Amino acid sequence: MPAPAKAVTRKQGRLPPVDDERPVSIFMRLSVAPSTPEERALIESGEVPLLPEPTYGGQLQNFGVPGVPGEGEMKITYEEIKIDLSEGETASLRKPTYTIENLAYGPMSEHALISARVAPPMIGLGLLEAIADTDITSQADSEDADGDGISGRVSWVNPADPDTKQVGRFGWKALNATVQSQSAGAFAGDIGISTPYDLRNYGDCTEAQTACFEQAHGEQAHLGVSEAPDPVLDLVVFYSQNLAVPARRDANDTQVLAGKKVFYETGCASCHTPKYVTSRTAENPEHQFQLIWPYTDLLLHDMGEGLSDGRPTGSASGNEWKTPPLWGIGLTETVNNHRFFLHDGRARGLLEAVLWHGGEAEAAKTRVVEMPAKDRANLIRFLESL
Repeated sequence: MPAPAKAVTRKQGRLPPVDDERPVSIFMRLSVAPSTPEERALIESGEVPLLPEPTYGGQLQNFGVPGVPGEGEMKITYEEIKIDLSEGETASLRKPTYTIENLAYGPMSEHALISARVAPPMIGLGLLEAIADTDITSQADSEDADGDGISGRVSWVNPADPDTKQVGRFGWKALNATVQSQSAGAFAGDIGISTPYDLRNYGDCTEAQTACFEQAHGEQAHLGVSEAPDPVLDLVVFYSQNLAVPARRDANDTQVLAGKKVFYETGCASCHTPKYVTSRTAENPEHQFQLIWPYTDLLLHDMGEGLSDGRPTGSASGNEWKTPPLWGIGLTETVNNHRFFLHDGRARGLLEAVLWHGGEAEAAKTRVVEMPAKDRANLIRFLESL
């Protein structure tokens, strides 16, 4: 498994990088924009969700292993943007700019697209997987037929094949329909380990990276196909599917209840759908017919230019992101020792995350900016209780 791997080099490795620190818990997705009719047709058909960057693959590996250098260094700079709120309050948003330096294998394609990512929470994945497809598709309104300004779209996986077409529900752009496919992709892309469902023994290495392919891989014929043969991935998938959602806190607190009212009145629940009952026919009996409160519609929404990464992937445009579940969000600092949110960790708290909302959420964001300061505080208090 010679593909470059991520490593944590400091006690606070779960924190996003600060100042000139080398990033260890944020990574860079890579792809290229289609530049020929054939490439455009390939993307539009859904046969592939994206075109990897020819030299560096689908993900920048900023760390390496002995004999295989890291691919390059991601650099982040921030611009502070002041936001005026009601009653004389202010907030500051930090707008990131990403660059890649010290590329080890030559320049990237002139058509390269980049997008930074932090890992989303893994709680409740099996329950999200157990939501019936119809409960997700019934919420889609791609043309905003009801005129409410919300036009969520389903992220279809394998849309051109009716036999394998599935509803995407995992990842920031909902590119994966199952915990298994999400896990297999992470095995190969993040740490360079192949599985029976993703047979890349050299992970994300490309033909330009000859040093990678000169290394020995870890597949052993007597154990089965891939470096992590059955049942390794099955065990990881089972673990991922069954990580429990934490219990709700302070649900009857007066400030929390007031914030819940604001949450609904502001329109947040239009995308952050509060509850579902999981399917009676879900694959895992443990997940069947449960009332759950994930606060997501699992649909793609246009979040505006402020959050756009300019990188279409699968069904999602550069402006579109899947509505992230909110359950457990109030325990972020307890679990991760930080309060950074959104797909690239730019928001330094829940209010900043709300204030980055645009596009379909612009009206709701404006209500938060203009509402009485007490209501704004109650809204954050409600989110902290989830």
